[in-house]
Formats: sequence, structure tokens, C-alpha cells
Amino acid sequence: MHLGVVGMLPNDFRAYTPAQMEAITALGFTGFGSHLDGALAFEITAADCAAFRALYAAAGLELAQFSLTYSECLFSPDQAVREQVSRKLARGIGLAAQLGAQALLIRPGSLNPAGPWTPAPENHDPESIERLIDTLRPIAAQAQAGGVLLVIETHATSIMDSPKLCRTVIEAIGMPSLRLTMDVVNHFQTLRQVYDSAGRIDHIFDIMGEIAPVAHIKDIIVQPKHVLHLDEALPGEGMLDIGHLLRRFHTLHPQGYGLIEHLPSDTVPLATANVRRIAAECGVPIT
Repeated sequence: MHLGVVGMLPNDFRAYTPAQMEAITALGFTGFGSHLDGALAFEITAADCAAFRALYAAAGLELAQFSLTYSECLFSPDQAVREQVSRKLARGIGLAAQLGAQALLIRPGSLNPAGPWTPAPENHDPESIERLIDTLRPIAAQAQAGGVLLVIETHATSIMDSPKLCRTVIEAIGMPSLRLTMDVVNHFQTLRQVYDSAGRIDHIFDIMGEIAPVAHIKDIIVQPKHVLHLDEALPGEGMLDIGHLLRRFHTLHPQGYGLIEHLPSDTVPLATANVRRIAAECGVPIT
């Protein structure tokens, strides 16, 4: 498998510098993730894309994941909202193709106005799932026509809250252009799942592993509070059996990227060292 990082860069690739690319390669990464605010997508020119592509190629890097961020919900009852976000994603698909991105990361959103990763009871209504599938189908078709791989990020607090439902959505679309991220931490919901993390990892991979070609690498901790609080942690400093995660992912996607994410830049070196150590201990080659 390959190792990359997300989060060491600003959210507009027009501002990237050679020094920032060199900082990524200095840590031994061969790929990286880049975010772009969807509101800026229509400002980006072909020349901007060519300059960015030349910049990362000169550093010997691959654009493992390009992400278009947006606040709109893909299954909003408001058709105008769905049409607006669909236009952004269509533009994102075009940019991903020009940039040579290996995957375009998208998110389902939420009916909670507080944000796309906040829970809402209405997210789980049957009609919400139907609207999500209806919105995704033409987007996946556009990606298929453009030769772009879409990976949708899912979470225990989102409409796509279980591995089984995640697979159901992908199969309902039925196009190889739409896949999932393998972010196992996002699918832990109980204490017992954390205490038997290898078992939970197996459950997740058994259901959706083959259709999740991009891994997000982080750890998980249980906060010592009266109610349940599961938080992300720096890889190697939590309770997740990261070695088991790496083995399962490498078996299915030996040329796939595992991306370290959600960390301040000054902690990325430790996270990288931990992941490489664990990979070596469990016999997973990082190339």
C-alpha cells in the first residue's frame, strides 16, 4: 500500500508552494489529499489546474484524493439545494479530471443546519435515502463519463451510518465510478466495538472492504465520561488495532492509499512514524 497525508495544506491549491510539497515528501509520503471550497470551484481555470499538476508532479507526488467541500445536503427536500450541490459536484468532477486526481472525495451532508457531519433524525427517513440515491445516480454517471472515481465519506452520525447501508447505496447506484472511503473509525458506535476493534474492523471490511479503495488512517479513544464519547486520536496512541486495519486494506487494495488525516502539522511526523512501525510489525509493505 501507499501512504499519504491530508491536512498539511491550505484549502485552495492555487496558494500551494514548492516548499509545502517538499515538506510532504520529506516525511516519506508519496501522495497527499487536497481540499477546495466548492464556492471557489467555478473560479478555477485550466491554467490553474495545469500549474498545480506540474507543482505536485515536480515533487514526485501523486494527488491521491481531491475533495470539494460544501455545506449543501445531497438529500435535501429542497430540489433547488440538490440542484445547486449537483452543479458544484459536476464542476468538481471536471477539476478532478484536469488535476489527475486518483479520487474525488464527496460527502452526503445532513438535514441538520448546523453542518454536514451533524446528526438529525430526519437523515434516516426512508425518503431521505431515496433522495440521496436519486441525487447520486446522475453524478456518478458524469464521473463515469469523465473517467473520475468518486469516493463518498460516511460516518456513524450521517445518513450512511452502517457498513450495510453504505453498501446498499453503492449497489443501488450500480456504477464503478462511485465507491466508499475506508474510514473504519467513522463506523464505531459502541464501547464493545472499541474494546474488540479487530472484530469491528473485520465486520466493516467483510461488508464494504472491496468497494472502499481509499483508507483514512486515524485512531480512536474512549473519553472517561458518564455518557459515551468516542474521539479520534493520533495513530498509534489509541485503542484501534491499526495493524489489523492495514493488513485488511493491503490485502484488498495493495496499490491503494492510506491517508493520515485530521492532525496538526507538527504531530504528523509522529503519526507517520507510528504507522510505518506498525506496518513493518504486521508485514504490510509501504511503497
